[in-house]
Amino acid sequence: MAHPIPPPTTAKQATEFDSIERAEPRNFVTLVAYQVVMRVGWIFKTETLVIPAFLDFVVPNPAIRGLLRGTLPVLNRFGHSVPPVLLSARLRSMGRKKWAFVATTTGMAITFFGLGVLWLVMDGPKSHWFALLFLALYAIFFVATGINHLAFNTIQGKLIRATRRGRLMTLATTIGCPGAIAAAYFLMEPWLAEPKTGFGYLFGICGVLFGLAACCAFALREPKDSVDRTSSNGIAVWRESAGALRRDGNLRRLAVVAAMFSVVLMLFPHYQAMARERLGLPLGNLLFWVAIQNAGTALFTLLTGPAADRRGNRVVLRCAVLASAVAPLSAVVMSWAPLEIGSRFFWLSFAQLGLTPVTLKLLANYTLEICERQEHPLYVSTVSLCVALPVMLLSPGIGWLISQIGFEIVFLVGSGVIFSGGIMASRLIEPRHHIGFPSSGVAVTVEE
Repeated sequence: MAHPIPPPTTAKQATEFDSIERAEPRNFVTLVAYQVVMRVGWIFKTETLVIPAFLDFVVPNPAIRGLLRGTLPVLNRFGHSVPPVLLSARLRSMGRKKWAFVATTTGMAITFFGLGVLWLVMDGPKSHWFALLFLALYAIFFVATGINHLAFNTIQGKLIRATRRGRLMTLATTIGCPGAIAAAYFLMEPWLAEPKTGFGYLFGICGVLFGLAACCAFALREPKDSVDRTSSNGIAVWRESAGALRRDGNLRRLAVVAAMFSVVLMLFPHYQAMARERLGLPLGNLLFWVAIQNAGTALFTLLTGPAADRRGNRVVLRCAVLASAVAPLSAVVMSWAPLEIGSRFFWLSFAQLGLTPVTLKLLANYTLEICERQEHPLYVSTVSLCVALPVMLLSPGIGWLISQIGFEIVFLVGSGVIFSGGIMASRLIEPRHHIGFPSSGVAVTVEE
């Protein structure tokens, strides 16, 4: 049986080990509930659909809409990379990581609830300055989100054994996605019909649901770690990440896979624009596309979660990255097809985009298995940074390039890069079959 921590060697470690084992069923259910509530809240601000459509509605100048859409992945990945790297040592030094988890979830709730109230009070202004204000608040939201994901993965690595993390992902997604689809069906359509007020309601309910998720996080039962209270400064943290990449060959290969997969995130905001500009599909299709994308996430999780528990995260991660290359290809095919066919079947691309959050989760779960528990914050934040750097450097340029040469060439090149990342993933090591890795009991690094 695989345990969340190596077998205890001291009486103090044995006490901590027993405490984690006893609390695992409660914590498993709590983490499922947390993710379900977050999933329902997240559907009202879907990255591929709602937020880009909101910017397109707010920005009066069509010439800069593509550029602003291109900034969305930058804000997303910056928040998921730089703040987590800078705070990974601080999180590592916390006795109970759940307090960072609760605080960041609360911050996410306050940001979106405040944005919804602001939109309603100001009566839905359409202006460049409000778009810039939104992007500033959105950046703050993703700083909290990035630290939140780091805290979640660290807590998961501490409290849930490796062979149950796929089950955790499967249950949370298969319960959360139908709930999210139902919530969107009953609430999103009338709000999208009146976007001048509707976007305020969308953002407000996000804030309320994120607040409920914070209450779930508070219910976690986490034993206190015995940790070193010294924390690294900013420069030292960057050096730690660079040092981990330098000494661990498997982590370097994973970093390359993560960087290539990041192209998926760069293309995210442009699918809905492609559907509307190439096929003339109306804003009202957002509800259907959101539902299809979440249904795709549920389906892919049902396939990947149990397989990851049985066969390991590496092989499932490789298949998921390879499959992610299909979405931009299908979008191009639909844009080239006759209008009747393309408009009828473009939803297939959004169904395939449902694989993206599953792949990011597999990436995090694989990372948790290739290092010792005390190194989880460092390794997870390092891999997140490798996903983020290409997005931060290239995503605005991709948005501008699409406005100059069109969607098709950019999407085809992007598909090729993602596919290459899937090929690279075949060189990763399977920790459960490699003597000396953390899931085998003793952690080692792979030198090259």
